[in-house]
Amino acid sequence: MSDNGEYVLYHYSPSIAAAAVTIVVFAVLTGLHAYRMIKTKLWFCIPFTLGGVFEFIGYIGRAVGHSSPESLGAYIVQSLFVLVAPALFAASIYMTLGRLIRALHAESLSVVRVSWLTKIFVCGDVLTFFIQGGGGGIMASADPDKVKMGQNVILGGLFLQIIIFSLFVLASVVFHLRLRKQPTREAYTGDVKWQKMLLVLYAVSAIILVRNIFRVVEYIGGNDGPLLRVEWPIYVFDALLMATTMAIWFAGYPTIIRPTKNLSSDSESGMQLPETQIGMTTK
Repeated sequence: MSDNGEYVLYHYSPSIAAAAVTIVVFAVLTGLHAYRMIKTKLWFCIPFTLGGVFEFIGYIGRAVGHSSPESLGAYIVQSLFVLVAPALFAASIYMTLGRLIRALHAESLSVVRVSWLTKIFVCGDVLTFFIQGGGGGIMASADPDKVKMGQNVILGGLFLQIIIFSLFVLASVVFHLRLRKQPTREAYTGDVKWQKMLLVLYAVSAIILVRNIFRVVEYIGGNDGPLLRVEWPIYVFDALLMATTMAIWFAGYPTIIRPTKNLSSDSESGMQLPETQIGMTTK
């Protein structure tokens, strides 16, 4: 807030250089994701790709904020699009776990019935998306009282997103441990790169959790808080982390959960692996 009680959009002059580099990075990453999604026809990755589009648009808003620091429209764009982009990443991440479980024919090892697993997490993610978006819309008025209300709404959405992500990681870990103890034929043969996919899920989930914790601390501090008085935190704890998330997801794209070859005739005839062989995979 300024001395006369008005809401201050920026406590600094937004860096055009930092914004330009970030725009290029997200443009390249989003282009790569779009190309790979179309090539592999993994349409459940549409939300993830849209998350990259949101990041790209958001940092264009920051670039505009350099030349027009008093532009409320540019401020709303950069604030809102960057804020909700990780919720879009999360939607594809949640959907991947259910598909991995089905690819391994390990439905019985899931904490929750697989048909409900994706629905629960994605619906929760959609809810956090609209809560945060609604909070950003309330803040757009720049009225001091409404800004505080909007911050509280956003905080609620961020806390909910952290809880949902934590539960998702817990569900993934429990499934992972159960699968190691009771590997299915698909897990044993290695046709589905399930261990790599789970590591990717753990990595991107941890990164987004760190980012969300940063945003919680930022909003708790308020407009006059230390994290909003300087610009570098948004690039280190948001832009860099989200770009890393996109890079990791691209490197471990969900195509790796598709069987790399047809199962053997033994598998097709319903023959079971000897217990001694299954036990060897868990060592």
